[in-house]
Amino acid sequence: MRIRDWIDHASRSALPLAAAAVLTCAGAAHAENIDIGIGTQDTTTNTVTGGVVLKQLNLLDKFLPRTGKYKDVTYRVTWQNATSGPPITNGMVAGNLQIGMMGDYPLLVNGATGHATGNDTELVAVIAYNAHGGGNGLVVPKDSPYYDLEDLKGKRVSVPFGSAAHGMLLAALQSRHLPPDYFSLANQSPEVGSTSIQEHRIDGHADFVPFAELLPFRGYARKIFDGVETGQPTFHGVVVRKDFGQKYPEVVVAYIKALMAANEWVRQNPVQAAERIQSWTKVDKEVVYMFLGPGGIHTLDPTIKPRWVDALKQDYAVLKKLNMVKDLDIDKWVNDSFVRQAFKESGLDYDKQLASLGNYAMQGRDPVCDTDVTDPTQAGQIWMQGESMVSFSTPACTLRGVNQYRAQGKKLDAVYLTDRALGIKVFASDAFYTQGGSDAGRPLIEAYLLKRDAEASARKSHAKVIDYEQALQAVGAGGN
Repeated sequence: MRIRDWIDHASRSALPLAAAAVLTCAGAAHAENIDIGIGTQDTTTNTVTGGVVLKQLNLLDKFLPRTGKYKDVTYRVTWQNATSGPPITNGMVAGNLQIGMMGDYPLLVNGATGHATGNDTELVAVIAYNAHGGGNGLVVPKDSPYYDLEDLKGKRVSVPFGSAAHGMLLAALQSRHLPPDYFSLANQSPEVGSTSIQEHRIDGHADFVPFAELLPFRGYARKIFDGVETGQPTFHGVVVRKDFGQKYPEVVVAYIKALMAANEWVRQNPVQAAERIQSWTKVDKEVVYMFLGPGGIHTLDPTIKPRWVDALKQDYAVLKKLNMVKDLDIDKWVNDSFVRQAFKESGLDYDKQLASLGNYAMQGRDPVCDTDVTDPTQAGQIWMQGESMVSFSTPACTLRGVNQYRAQGKKLDAVYLTDRALGIKVFASDAFYTQGGSDAGRPLIEAYLLKRDAEASARKSHAKVIDYEQALQAVGAGGN
């Protein structure tokens, strides 16, 4: 059955899960009840296909086994939303949650804590990843004089302790040979940290997906460090209580198949998906699209790649050096048998996907420069208010499109470009630019998230660094 059929069938279903449970119990007085507590992070954008999308589209119910030993089972599914990984780990240790999702560093703490308390978990799938660390980041107030991590020596910086962003910050300090107390570091949740930045009560805030993009998009912050700079892969994954997986392996496989269906739902219509996810999570659709749209910062892929396991071992070393994690045998903790079975039952080649780092790319015909969009490292997009997304072949063509649409009186929800140095999507209005080339009428325009990257490139190419409005003025409104 195709994903559209799954979604349509789920939305038309005349027999809700609760009603089905009543009928099942009426027909079998001794039917087994299976409790499935799922810990989600609804506002963590790259976990949505493992949580809120499944819940809202009723996808899990479409895959739960109902034959054989599950013929007369009553499933009691509960969803518990958290803003970070540690509360989910607490719920799994307490036995209230059987399935959880969190970032790389919290995953390690989850595994180590479970093992130490006799509540072992297993890493069974990945939700989304960035192979170089994109997604975590550090922001400062919009008008801050600081542009680099090292500018914050002794300054007030906050981060959700125990989060993937906390791990990124520790790894960044270690890679620069800076001490852990380089900042005056405080523990603040995403919500508190966001308010603190907005009210200038701290000098910097490090956070995980999507806050390092969300706060700049909302106009009161500027990113000065991105996790890509660590070069260390980052991802969010799915952990399951080991005793639950051993007793109900088919249920774990069903959950992963539902996750895969949710991934496909996003890819089929990423604009509509971003709008729906915004309605469920209150995270701006433009930010959701930046992460999960074509060429997005994160790639939806459930396979557990050897590279991710190696990254976990390096992350574990960071935490162990600071005595922040208990003992954990990572090789024994990782269990890809469930996701392999999900691929097999779906008729898909697991090993082929395991070897791939490909994301789905921007496509289309550039209406300004009249050419196909073929190079994802140069491509840009404009999301016009109330209209569809339009793709462009280069930064200059994208910016000319902005000028043309502005002249037509159209409002733009977002303009996306690709950072020339880091290779990640950026909001054009927040970027720094280099203007070079020998033809003043057709300047070479490149976009950079970080000012220092733009300045370094300009020095090498004898270009000049300009801001967004200057870049728009430089390209004009003409085509090729």
